[in-house]
Amino acid sequence: MKTWRKVVATSLMSVLAVGTLAGCGSLSGEKKSSKDDKDSPTLLMYQIGDKPKNYEALIEVANKRIEEKINAKVNIQYIGWGDYEQKMSVIVSSGENYDIALAKNFVANAQKGAYADLTDLLPKYAKEAYDDLDESYIKGNSVDGKMYALPVNANIFSQQMLTFNKQYLDKYDLDISKVNSYADIAPLLKTIKEKEPNVMPMAAGQGFRAEVGLDFPLANGLPFAIDVDGDATKIINPFSSDKMMAAYESLHDYYQAGYIAKDAATSNTEYPLNTGSWFVRQETQGPFDYGDTALTTAAGQALVSRAITPALKTTQAAQMASFVVSSGSKNTEKAVEFLGLLNSDPELLNGLVLGIEGEAWEKVGDNRSKLLDGYKPDMHMSAWNTANNKVLYVDESISDKQIKERDDAIAAAKESPILGFVFDTKDVKNEISNLNNVMSQYLDGLNTGTLDPKKAVPEMNDKLEKAGLAKVTKEMQKQYDAFR
Repeated sequence: MKTWRKVVATSLMSVLAVGTLAGCGSLSGEKKSSKDDKDSPTLLMYQIGDKPKNYEALIEVANKRIEEKINAKVNIQYIGWGDYEQKMSVIVSSGENYDIALAKNFVANAQKGAYADLTDLLPKYAKEAYDDLDESYIKGNSVDGKMYALPVNANIFSQQMLTFNKQYLDKYDLDISKVNSYADIAPLLKTIKEKEPNVMPMAAGQGFRAEVGLDFPLANGLPFAIDVDGDATKIINPFSSDKMMAAYESLHDYYQAGYIAKDAATSNTEYPLNTGSWFVRQETQGPFDYGDTALTTAAGQALVSRAITPALKTTQAAQMASFVVSSGSKNTEKAVEFLGLLNSDPELLNGLVLGIEGEAWEKVGDNRSKLLDGYKPDMHMSAWNTANNKVLYVDESISDKQIKERDDAIAAAKESPILGFVFDTKDVKNEISNLNNVMSQYLDGLNTGTLDPKKAVPEMNDKLEKAGLAKVTKEMQKQYDAFR
């Protein structure tokens, strides 16, 4: 995962649980099929990431609790970051027996019957966890009116931020209080370029995407969007919008001035969060990050951010980490019961996400935790893709005021107009493939400022029209109108 992109996925605890945030590998652990035992099954669960080094100790403690509460056990199999989507596709296609998995290709798999319908099961067997969900999670994980997953309750909204390395703000007395867009950072970048020749003014590289308050029905690399602050009834080409063009023009100016690396469009160079090698970067934040607390914790140095997009509840956020039950599971009800327990039982969840109690952490008060010397990055599970972050004990440094601000922010955040909208691509698959091919030629160049948008965007749009843009837009608008 490139550190200049999205280091913190969802929460302060996900920062503390950095052991599973990077790397890729093959299937980890001894593979065991779930027992066909309705009374006391061992549930087979697939999870993304790297297996904790102390997995056996973690799962032994967890299974004692699970067996005590619901008379079951769980066997978690880890598949590496780079392999998960492909291997789960094979598992789903082959009909291999499993019980629970982190969802990938969620909508397509749900529509073809790969996942169990949980609409009636969640309120019955996972009631506490289900009732704790923001309504946006339910909308975002429903397909054709049915609920097919129990999502991890965490950052249901997110904002794109420009995050600054505070050491340079302090050193040169730079004011960021009026930074609200890419255009606003020009004088700051100029100062760093002139006075810190060994520091990259703006950390960006291959895969970087400019963010301007749009939401995307498919992906932010395809020419379809909704302007959440404009006419939310119309599907637009985001790459022709005034907002995006302004962002691209600023980035192009910065590229020409040397504020962005000359090889940014093709570079995988990382600018580690915990170093002084960069001045400003783009990060995603949500309510469980407690402002800049999570980033600062991860960096081990002070970072401060300014929002450049509104707080928005989106389908992408709702599906960030959603767990499904296989339609072929022989333990469907027990699997849902386990997910309910995992997402509501503090003793079970904190023991997995924080590590072994007494060695890695200790409880402080009713809902706080203190990390001990035994806390290690690869000796626990991560919070963002394990279970309900509201059940986790927050770090002792987090105040009651911050928790209230978190909950108030969640309540106040706006829902995207396309939250829950599922575009059926069956009649335009060829056109979408052609559009993807065109976009791949321009995306990195435009977003890193390498290409001049005044020349590249008209050229790109001409190719998009020939590739079928109008046909797909018409079909998407038709479906979106019906959805609305």
